[in-house]
Amino acid sequence: MPKQIILASASPRRKELLKKIVKKFTIVPSKVNEVEIFAPSPVKFAKKAAMAKAKDIASRHPGSIVIGADTIVVLGKKILGKPKDRKDAISMLQSLAGKKQRVITGLAIVDLGREIFISDHEETIVKMKKVSKKDIVDYIKSFNPIDKAGAYGIQELDEVFIDRIEGDYDNVVGLPVNKLRKLLKEI
Repeated sequence: MPKQIILASASPRRKELLKKIVKKFTIVPSKVNEVEIFAPSPVKFAKKAAMAKAKDIASRHPGSIVIGADTIVVLGKKILGKPKDRKDAISMLQSLAGKKQRVITGLAIVDLGREIFISDHEETIVKMKKVSKKDIVDYIKSFNPIDKAGAYGIQELDEVFIDRIEGDYDNVVGLPVNKLRKLLKEI
């Protein structure tokens, strides 16, 4: 009998993306607080956060395969997580306007029963156009950026904001499906 697959995330975007490659899975959001995670680089941070989430859920569901993910936006060397409030979201988007940023998603797959702990990451470059504060405020009024790293959801932005994307679009949404498919095939 195949093992149950669990997505350790409450993100509706990740749920929709996972449906592309896994027919049947359960969602059990992790209670891991990313603020308490420290790592020497953005890539290591994203991978460490994803693994912490997967291990958290696997500890409560040891007979399952658990998928953890954590997406961050990196501007220069600074990690932009989820904004604290609307004012913080405006500030984040203003800092990103006209600049390239790295969107990194850490992935982790944990199967405690078989002692499998796999982690990897995907990185995509997003170049934002120089947008006005009015465009940013209008975006924030129309969409809820509080639950999104970097204060934006790429699927909600249009040509007003995005100049170009170099790499995996699904990664920017929150789950690099092609990379995850390869990792799942490994186990």
